[in-house]
Amino acid sequence: MNQKEVSELRRRLAPDKNAVTHIYGCFVSGSGEVIADIQESVGMLTQQDVEQYMGLLKKTLSGSLGRNLVDIVFSTEQVMDSDEHRLLRALRDSGLRDAGARTALYQKIISGADLEGNYLILLVHDVYDVPRRGADDGDQLSDEAFSYILCCVCPVKDGKQGLGYFAQENEFRCFLPGQTAAPPEMGFLFPAFDGRAANIYNALFYTRRPEDLHAGMIDAVFRTDPPLSAAEQREGFEAALSDALGEACSADVVQAVHEQLCTKIQMHKESRDPEPLTVTAGEVGRVLADCGVEEPRVQAFCEKCGEQFGQDAALNPENLIDSKRFQVKSGDAVVSVSPENSYLVQTRVIDGRRYILIPADEGVEINGLAVGIASQP
Repeated sequence: MNQKEVSELRRRLAPDKNAVTHIYGCFVSGSGEVIADIQESVGMLTQQDVEQYMGLLKKTLSGSLGRNLVDIVFSTEQVMDSDEHRLLRALRDSGLRDAGARTALYQKIISGADLEGNYLILLVHDVYDVPRRGADDGDQLSDEAFSYILCCVCPVKDGKQGLGYFAQENEFRCFLPGQTAAPPEMGFLFPAFDGRAANIYNALFYTRRPEDLHAGMIDAVFRTDPPLSAAEQREGFEAALSDALGEACSADVVQAVHEQLCTKIQMHKESRDPEPLTVTAGEVGRVLADCGVEEPRVQAFCEKCGEQFGQDAALNPENLIDSKRFQVKSGDAVVSVSPENSYLVQTRVIDGRRYILIPADEGVEINGLAVGIASQP
């Protein structure tokens, strides 16, 4: 899926734009016991209640592709004949009316969830008559109907004690609100919405924190190996650079790689390209070569990346670097600058000692206090 397709489905989840008739789910205790089963008719709910439910589900389609939203790919064998794919199809094809299938999914989620405390599982089914672009660029309804299910898992937290107004007594008193559902930690869409049509070979998995892909839930529900998390991708990338380059992994080389990847990220944002941004080890290898890194070391880096991510893997640059910060650390000293000004940080050897240098021509502050720097006599 690309960003336009994700955004299209997000807009679909507005209370007045979807065809959701029922909201299903269950309330689960921290010990994995189902406390309550939820079956709500949307027509019987207040508008505020519907907005609350849809707001939680909508967050399952938020964040960045490749970071918060990751592709789950089924093998051909799974699609042809597997319990996990058969269950997902049964849920979709029955419009979630199959109580046995719902219970089976709840149990799978409970067995794989790694949440502490109580949580809420929510499920909806929707059918989207996908509009197509006409010859005059106007939207026209087509015969294509995208039937899908959306699931999210939300922590349930105790309310905080506070002062509340009691109108009958015309006074404020301390009160403790009940338990409330927090934004989802994880969830999924099945099937994927690829090329604005159903792709039963893929699902889209959501995680609130890119560094935690909830591998237990992915295994329990989809029976597939989870992709590497953003944190694992960065660790693998940094290890490939360090191991392959050795002493050639200099500050200048790492700085150049960081600057090039930041430039790609910024250009992609400005282009508004809906397709996810990717980079290959070969592209990073060309940056290394431009920095004077010897060909054998460049080749070793590409091979290390192949071992970590697979041959010719397309990686998300935002998972490989921190595009919002450039930081140099040495012992107890830390120098941080915005990525667009990373060129200001330099390394030098002066009188046999190594130094990290930044210009201090103007605007120098220490703990917020403006100071001057005396000229050397």
